[in-house]
Amino acid sequence: MREIHVSKIAKQVRNLFISANYVIGPDVLNALRQCQETEPSELGQMVLDQIIKNDCLAADEQMPICQDTGLAVLFVEYGQDVHVVGGNFEQAVEEGVRQAYTEGYLRKSVVSDPLFARTNSGDNTPAVIHVRIVPGGNIRFLVTPKGFGSENMSALKMLTPAAGVAGVTQFVLDTVHQAGPNPCPPIIVGIGIGGTMDKAAELAKRATLRPIGSRNLDRRYADLEQELLEEINKTGIGPAGLGGLTTALAVNIEWYPTHIAGLPVAVNIVCHACRRQEAVI
Repeated sequence: MREIHVSKIAKQVRNLFISANYVIGPDVLNALRQCQETEPSELGQMVLDQIIKNDCLAADEQMPICQDTGLAVLFVEYGQDVHVVGGNFEQAVEEGVRQAYTEGYLRKSVVSDPLFARTNSGDNTPAVIHVRIVPGGNIRFLVTPKGFGSENMSALKMLTPAAGVAGVTQFVLDTVHQAGPNPCPPIIVGIGIGGTMDKAAELAKRATLRPIGSRNLDRRYADLEQELLEEINKTGIGPAGLGGLTTALAVNIEWYPTHIAGLPVAVNIVCHACRRQEAVI
């Protein structure tokens, strides 16, 4: 049994969220540059150029890519041979988030009560933590500070099995059309299919964090990803919603077995500032 002290967990989480807010992934930056080269709209090219310059400046100056530094979301693979010592695992994660948003000068956007008082928690906690128990003696973190300009444009629908591929496709396209310029395109579209309503939403969120250019290992779903990406980029929404062919950088699908009577589908949208970092302790 491997022991990991809570202070190590807190430090790792702190560093991951600061880094995620300051440095965009190289796959996202490369995709933006490639799209700038092929974007026919001059206005779209200008928007993409500004986004790229902003991302580079943020990394160089070690400052936030966007003023919305997000709600802290973590996907954790917790090795079954790990024993956390010195405290509680979730409290250690929350401490890491607290340190990141305080010491990293990141905007604190969490309200403690979502409906009535809506009082700011003051330190961007609590986080949203998804944990899977896996074999081994490590803890793997995949984190994302999720901004809500794009989160608010996400959607979930419980389709019937008869809806099939056509129904899923239409729901995804309708969601992107309705979102329009609001999620700050170009966007990444994560799609979760199957499970229960909550599982589909988790799958969609996880799908947004896949590297751009990766494809689902199942050829059927990989083909659907490509078809949806092409259709979304035909909408003409374009960069910042000002027109063009670069509405989405990627469409990623994750799926899970489901009940014979259902076809849950979730669409999670992320803006061009698709911030994520990962590390293993």
